[in-house]
Amino acid sequence: MSQLKKDYLFTSESVSEGHPDKVADQISDAILDACMEQDKESRVALETLCTTDFILLAGEVSTKAQVDWEKVARGVVRDIGYTDPNLGFDADTAEILLKIHSQSPDIAQGVDAGENKAQGAGDQGMMFGFACTETDALMPAPIYYAHRIVAELARLRKTEPEKYPFLRPDAKSQVSVRYADGKPVGIETVVVSTQHTEDASHEQLEALVRKVVADVVPAGFVNEKTVFFVNPTGKFVIGGPAGDTGLTGRKIVVDTYGGRALHGGGCFSGKDPSKVDRSAAYMCRYIAKNIVKSGLADRCQIQVAYAIGVAEPVSIFADTFGTGKVNDDVLEKIIREVFDMTPAGITAALGLKERKGWTYRQTAAYGHFGREGFPWEATDRVDALLAAAKKYAD
Repeated sequence: MSQLKKDYLFTSESVSEGHPDKVADQISDAILDACMEQDKESRVALETLCTTDFILLAGEVSTKAQVDWEKVARGVVRDIGYTDPNLGFDADTAEILLKIHSQSPDIAQGVDAGENKAQGAGDQGMMFGFACTETDALMPAPIYYAHRIVAELARLRKTEPEKYPFLRPDAKSQVSVRYADGKPVGIETVVVSTQHTEDASHEQLEALVRKVVADVVPAGFVNEKTVFFVNPTGKFVIGGPAGDTGLTGRKIVVDTYGGRALHGGGCFSGKDPSKVDRSAAYMCRYIAKNIVKSGLADRCQIQVAYAIGVAEPVSIFADTFGTGKVNDDVLEKIIREVFDMTPAGITAALGLKERKGWTYRQTAAYGHFGREGFPWEATDRVDALLAAAKKYAD
């Protein structure tokens, strides 16, 4: 289908774990983790709203687990670093309101597996996955480096507080990458807004941002022509949920590919694996990454679509943007042969109930894709893909 221009600028943004929307995402996913720790069959669709000294937890939860909702929420806020009541949002003083009820039986009857029925998809909708050769993580360069900037600022804030006492949890980054002949060659503009104490100087903040960027992007990507905008409004003392209301699922472009690839309409956080908004998007990334790693394409986008209550996807679509070593129609057949795309098959293949060595909360900041340790980032299906491709070539 479509092919990108050869020479262009492309921009993506990221936000830190202290951004109000990410606070909400992490609370929702921490509650999902708490439910699944005791009951792997938990059905969770939990939304969080947070604003000045207030947290609302609302949604559908059907579980055998006994969870202290407030304790989990306050623990997340405390871990992020909102522990000063003078900032307008504090782990210990925030009011928490609960509006949680069980999953609709109308949904459950379509999703739950039965004696003669496979587990169905938790909703209708389309999901996308993407991979490309721009970075070692097989992620688009702009979103990859935008994530790394805010993640490094958070690491320094937490691990070296005596050196960076002026840093606070909320931050945003934006990276504009210059492409030549279709490949990233440098960073044209960096925008970083980071929350700080009243006494922090602009010179301190700009020096830190320049250091962080130099540490996390490839050598040569930043030079004297790179433009930096650091806290361009001039001041960012009031931040987090006290400065802007946060909602679960409002950063779906940050969570995925920074606008470089298409995405479905549903968010990820707060949803158990029966919700294909999340699990199928993870599977699509897994498929796309294995295809690119195998050398079958340099760039690959996968779309799947489901009907609620139906196990098999109603469609699978592959687009290699003219970089594929096999025809995209053939690639779609290979995908169906190599990967089980039913909700139960996805959950089993990626260990989404067991969560060995990872948690859902860990996915909720700095992107769900392009970070090691998550099963959908594994490239263990390369041999199977190549074998299937060889069969079609023969």
